[in-house]
Amino acid sequence: MRRGAQLAAACLLLSACGEAGEGGSQPATVVARHDAGAMPAWLAPDDRTDPALWLAARAAGRLVPAKDPAVARLRAALARAAPRFIKDPRMIANRTAQVLDMLHAAGLPGEAEPILDGLMGIAAAAGARQLYGSLGQHYVNTRIAGAAHRDAVDRLSTKYAPQSLKQP
Repeated sequence: MRRGAQLAAACLLLSACGEAGEGGSQPATVVARHDAGAMPAWLAPDDRTDPALWLAARAAGRLVPAKDPAVARLRAALARAAPRFIKDPRMIANRTAQVLDMLHAAGLPGEAEPILDGLMGIAAAAGARQLYGSLGQHYVNTRIAGAAHRDAVDRLSTKYAPQSLKQP
């Protein structure tokens, strides 16, 4: 009897799952397990995690307290970055993480705060809001080509500076 009840419950669950995904009138139900002790790999559009806290935890390889000085520094850097870029702080944090992943995959050092500051400097030299992802990719390419952080920022600032002359 118990096995029969389990089978019936499984069939009911499976039939309910099929209806939502095939144009049924009910919205799909998503069941997710969230480990409160782990940070997500990326910040989703509906994620309410503080981007600075997420970046600091990612850099530390563990959860960090919200009052950690690294979180405060990253929060300030993201606030300074927001007016320079078209993306919001969540996406800037995600793209910063991608830049760090690409650098580390190439065997190069990198930290979030200097990268944020460097890319902000490049955007400032351009004199217009920029796409953070594009600047980040140019930065990574320049670093992989052999430039140190400061040299990469200086080269890209020079390259992007003529854009400010084109603005009315």
